[in-house]
Amino acid sequence: MTTLTRPPADPTVRRKPRGQLKRWLLDGMPEPAGKRQGPHGKPDEGHTPQSWWKVMCLTGVDYFSTLGYQPAIAALAAGMVSPLATMVLVGVTLMGALPVYRRVASESPRGEGSIAMLERLLPRWGGKLFVLALLGFAATDFMITMTLSAADASAHAIENPFAPGWLHGQEIAITLALISALGIVFLRGFKEAINVAVVLVGVYLALNAVVVGVGLMHVVTDAHVVTDWWAALNQQNGNPLVMVGIALLVFPKLALGLSGFETGVAVMPQIKGSPSDTDEQPTGRIRGTHKLLTTAALIMSAFLVASSFITTFLIPAAEFQPGGKASGRALAFLAHQYLGDGFGTVYDISTIAILWFAGASAMAGLLNLVPRYLPRFGMAPAWTRAVRPLVLVFTAIGFIITLIFKADVDAQGGAYATGVLVLMTSASIAVTLSARRMKQKAKKIAFGIVAVVFAYTTVANVVERPDGIRIAALFIVGIVLVSFASRVRRSFELRATHIKMDQAALEFTAANERGPIRIIAHEPKRLSADRYQLKLKHAQQANHLPIDCNALFIEIIVDDSSDFEQELLVEGKLRHGFKILEIHSNNVPNTLAAVLLHIRDVTGLMPHIYFRWTEGNPIANLSKFLFFGEGEIAPVTREVLREAEPDITRRPWVHVG
Repeated sequence: MTTLTRPPADPTVRRKPRGQLKRWLLDGMPEPAGKRQGPHGKPDEGHTPQSWWKVMCLTGVDYFSTLGYQPAIAALAAGMVSPLATMVLVGVTLMGALPVYRRVASESPRGEGSIAMLERLLPRWGGKLFVLALLGFAATDFMITMTLSAADASAHAIENPFAPGWLHGQEIAITLALISALGIVFLRGFKEAINVAVVLVGVYLALNAVVVGVGLMHVVTDAHVVTDWWAALNQQNGNPLVMVGIALLVFPKLALGLSGFETGVAVMPQIKGSPSDTDEQPTGRIRGTHKLLTTAALIMSAFLVASSFITTFLIPAAEFQPGGKASGRALAFLAHQYLGDGFGTVYDISTIAILWFAGASAMAGLLNLVPRYLPRFGMAPAWTRAVRPLVLVFTAIGFIITLIFKADVDAQGGAYATGVLVLMTSASIAVTLSARRMKQKAKKIAFGIVAVVFAYTTVANVVERPDGIRIAALFIVGIVLVSFASRVRRSFELRATHIKMDQAALEFTAANERGPIRIIAHEPKRLSADRYQLKLKHAQQANHLPIDCNALFIEIIVDDSSDFEQELLVEGKLRHGFKILEIHSNNVPNTLAAVLLHIRDVTGLMPHIYFRWTEGNPIANLSKFLFFGEGEIAPVTREVLREAEPDITRRPWVHVG
């Protein structure tokens, strides 16, 4: 007979790190893994939810900041067809992306987004792997948002006429400095983000309205620019149907103008709801989010259409080429040209600020996604629940991406568009499946059409700019490898976030007031009276249990072994005269260890658990444990207890016969 041992205190309690640096890095690491919702999740203690229009500015620093580079990218990609291609983009935004994300907001009111919808629709390991792949694309989206926005901010700084000459050629250094400053802000604590965003967005949109208004006035007064454009367009393409076809074909290159919707859903918990809102039915919050998404889409659509016309009419095509004065900064070019360098400099400063803060929104999105999924899957180290270590990791990745792309805005456009489009495609698929599940035929067809449009756009973008899918593939491979390595490394942790015992279970464990509490592990698939009697007889013979030992049986029913953390309910049941503790869980040994420790803490008595050795190859059994939550139950239970309870005198006993 072999004996094994060990337990934990409350799994929500964390030990304080010894080193001062480590304490600082892990400061604020939340209670149970998987419960943390990040900077965009549940508002911090002491923070009051805000009106929807204020929260719109938080997501708007990402969405609206694309005006800094989108018109130039559209002109470079579509040439004279840019206005038509932009109208296609606006049509897809208002008739495709907006309805999809309004539905996503209704079905994920806590800011979980479309990834969580697909996770619910695709359970078990298949769902987990799919979520990991989507997280790779989301990481591509958010990371490239940080680096591309910082690179464009550096372009605005360098091209300003008052900028010192020595700044020219220092785009990489300036971009790295902006990313470093962003990391420092998050290391210190990202407070009052909404108030800062309101100021930045308000000023930026007002300045853009002035630039666009002045540009439209020049188009009206110099009407020949319109007739010249139309004549050149007809000469180049001839048939209007050909123009529309070209606009549709180049649409995937304009996909950057679709960014911001996923973030708009992520900030939902920051929105003030109605007094009648409940956790289950936050109707007011959902209504506010719908207003946020609709208003942001309408504002952005108006600016995109107007800016595409004036930049195409008023800026020579050569200036959009790499090295041209309008490359990556078309509206800034017009601000300097028509309103003077003084106003242009103010516009540049505002653009630099909002582009830099767009990186802050992207960083917050990453800090929201990683702790929400990976620790709960067991696929990230415990320290990923803390903000500061993740900030350092993401900042370092931002450095690498900037160096690889040499701070080139156009070079990063493909990767950015790939991340945005894949997330939008997944969202449209999620709402299509949701509508199908609810038997909403008309909505299923409409969302299905939107899904096909986004799927086509994604494929076309990947074919045209394969660098985006390569970057996303690197993120996916990295996430999968790190995730499974972490899952193996954390396999002996306690996984229960909370344990509750019903009245019958409490009575069963309290029946023996002097202890010890003797528990026999039993497979829930064999429930006959003879099987229970045989198991009890074996434990009495192998471990010399008294005939009147009043032993309990414990049965773990494995539901979804791909889950890592879980709340446990211990139910007491009588079956054939035997007392049974029944638990539904995602694995057997970790659950047994957690329940034994809980019984020890609740009753003050030491539990003893009795096993038979598992038959079969040990390596095969270990694989069964890692992937299916079963396998070598006895030794793994003992190891989990040993990891959880260092004090051998307080460790529940494990007996194997």
